[in-house]
Amino acid sequence: MTLQRTVHSPEMLDLLAAAEDAMAQVPPAFPLSATVAVNPYLGQAGEDRATATARLNRVAGISPLRARAEIAAEIEAGEITDEDIEQAAVAADLDAAMLRAAAGTPAAPAAPHPSVAELAAKASGVDWPRFVEERIGHWAAAAFDEGQALWPALAGKPFSTWRAYAAHDLSPEIAGLTGFAKRVAALPDCPRSALANSAVELGLTPSSAPICFHRLLMQLGGWAQVARGQRWLAERDGGHHDTLLALLAIRLCWEAALLDRYRDAVAAAWAETCAAMAAPVAPAQGHRIDAALHDAADRAAERRLVATFAEGSAQDAERGLDRPKIQAAFCIDVRSEVFRRALESTDAGIETIGFAGFFGIAANHRGAASDIEEARAPVLLSPGMASSGALAADDDHAMRLSHRAVRAWGRFRQAAVSAFAFVEAAGPIYAIKLARDALGHAHAHDHDHASHAAPRLDLTREDRAGLAAGVLRAMSLTGDFAPIVLLAGHGAHVVNAPHASALQCGACGGHAGDVNARLLAGLLNDTEVRGDLDAWGIEIPEETVFVAGLHDTVSDRVTLYEDDLPAGAHKRLGNLRAALKAAGRLARADRARRLPRAADPESLLKRGADWSEIRAEWGLAGCSAFIAAPRARSAGRDLGGSVFLHNYDWQADRSFATLELIMTAPVVVASWIALQYHGSALSPEAFGGGNKLLHNVTGGIGVVEGNGGNLRAGLPWQSLHDGETLQHRPTRLKVVIEAPVEAISAVLHRHAELRALFDNGWLSLHAMDEQGRIAARYDAGSWTRMVPGDVDAGSIAA
Repeated sequence: MTLQRTVHSPEMLDLLAAAEDAMAQVPPAFPLSATVAVNPYLGQAGEDRATATARLNRVAGISPLRARAEIAAEIEAGEITDEDIEQAAVAADLDAAMLRAAAGTPAAPAAPHPSVAELAAKASGVDWPRFVEERIGHWAAAAFDEGQALWPALAGKPFSTWRAYAAHDLSPEIAGLTGFAKRVAALPDCPRSALANSAVELGLTPSSAPICFHRLLMQLGGWAQVARGQRWLAERDGGHHDTLLALLAIRLCWEAALLDRYRDAVAAAWAETCAAMAAPVAPAQGHRIDAALHDAADRAAERRLVATFAEGSAQDAERGLDRPKIQAAFCIDVRSEVFRRALESTDAGIETIGFAGFFGIAANHRGAASDIEEARAPVLLSPGMASSGALAADDDHAMRLSHRAVRAWGRFRQAAVSAFAFVEAAGPIYAIKLARDALGHAHAHDHDHASHAAPRLDLTREDRAGLAAGVLRAMSLTGDFAPIVLLAGHGAHVVNAPHASALQCGACGGHAGDVNARLLAGLLNDTEVRGDLDAWGIEIPEETVFVAGLHDTVSDRVTLYEDDLPAGAHKRLGNLRAALKAAGRLARADRARRLPRAADPESLLKRGADWSEIRAEWGLAGCSAFIAAPRARSAGRDLGGSVFLHNYDWQADRSFATLELIMTAPVVVASWIALQYHGSALSPEAFGGGNKLLHNVTGGIGVVEGNGGNLRAGLPWQSLHDGETLQHRPTRLKVVIEAPVEAISAVLHRHAELRALFDNGWLSLHAMDEQGRIAARYDAGSWTRMVPGDVDAGSIAA
């Protein structure tokens, strides 16, 4: 066994800097309890897509771009026109004829750099990559556990627990890696030192280490992404987290051990690999062609959206001079577009509003009789306030006792001493429950918030008024209040679905949006708050009442929380209840056309209770655009449940603070969602959740396929594919904003990371004019007019 030497600065500092660079390339992932959509290309957002393709080819053998054959089929079908190809060719500095011809030629296969484990597998015939994955996964399942396991698990610092585990694991010795346990025991207890020592043993340099480290992290799959998620949250809140560094050090220790064991057979090939990894990341001609072809497909999708709005608004921006009878605010989630369209069609006096589903209240919420805090806010934000669901003292005590009894029963069923006896004695009793669930008579998961007292914010009177004013301004709702204003969060009630939180409200941190809607309704119904809003220039009529609701996106039912209302107000909700019921029928008929086995739209009412249903709904599959404009621009148009709709009136936004908020928060969240579906569709092996039929929940944080190995982060295949075709077309998100281009450009200038998403082609940016037409396109710092004739300079500058 090769003796390890101590690595000192500046060599160690260079290697640790390379590790930091590699860790920043890995996307974060979050636990199943609060799944939040993540841009899997977050680490590559600062690069154009051709360069990112070159990088991901080298470290994982994947691409963020569609296959040439798919593009060629769309060219043949006329979906991608010559003009689309020519525009993409000009942008990429390529010849259009060559680009068109290349679409019919298969691209060179991606060839990632081999790890030592892969080289050792060729030399020995032992599947070392799979073996290493399985052993690390076995340790990680215990180390990352969040309460699923009741039997003794690992506790302590990650690298230390792995050393203790691996030093007594005989599996590597049996497989042929002799001396591994002794090697592990001799490692320094500090992951940084262990990482540097192993990197030096491997002959890595500051030039080759970043790609090598990134390659190894990608091979760790979801374990690396969950550790990156822990690190990302810590950094967001000004802290630090070392689990990802420990994982990288662990993987490097395996590499060094395998190189030592098979040095004679793999040393030459490994030296060539190290030299190749030291080469700078730069796109080859093939990468540039693939990126340009994908760009052509994206431009075709943009052209179709422009055509949808070519004739301008379907109605006046002010929706007439009549005051609406009902205003209904929904989350900007694309699933709300279907329901909003249906609701508006039931009554011309109903006006809908689109706003981020956390309703501007980023709170750590503790439910009634619970000590668990839930972050009801976008993951981009650190919750700045607290809320709780309060009950009367006797009710709170009774509910706590009930919860403790349920937990005790669950622990008894799973504990080491009683688990097997429980199955023998009580197993047959569960036959009735099993039969009921199999027949679809189970009750869909429900947090039972309707039976709890309304949640309350822990804020001063002054802060409550300021919060209310800020939310109303961000909603562009500061006047002309309807007598009834519905604030509808959304959630998805499903059973037997580990990824259920992925169907909830992303703006609420992977939870349902009922709490946030009830908090805002309570705030705006408060007479003291209403009185204080006068100082903010906002007057809410005395007759106006705010009612909270929860839109179940599986059944399209809306629950109203009438216990939050002022006395007697519930008697005025008859028209709202009737409209919501009618809209639900229309929305179910609309959505049933896409869902497998949904010939009867009313079957969607029970779909969430079917424990065998692997596609309770499509979630946000198909999302393709984000529009921030008055609702009148999109009202009456069938956008197919594919567009995030955010209300925004730039003429009421004097300082453009709301514009900046929309571009830096909702737009970014929407881009994370769209790119998560994109990555899960194009690179399911790296960024997808795998096959639901093979899932095993591990540690309470994620799933593995089968009985071990890498954690699977991202969306399950059944959330994207109906068995025959993809239900999500991987095109970039089109962001459309009605505002002066100078104001939009000013926001981009102040936020370099946001600007990079557009400049590097991950998203496209368009400006809408005051006629409701998509009139200009942003292209790396400049704007191009997209409609002929004169355009109001107050909205679009050529």
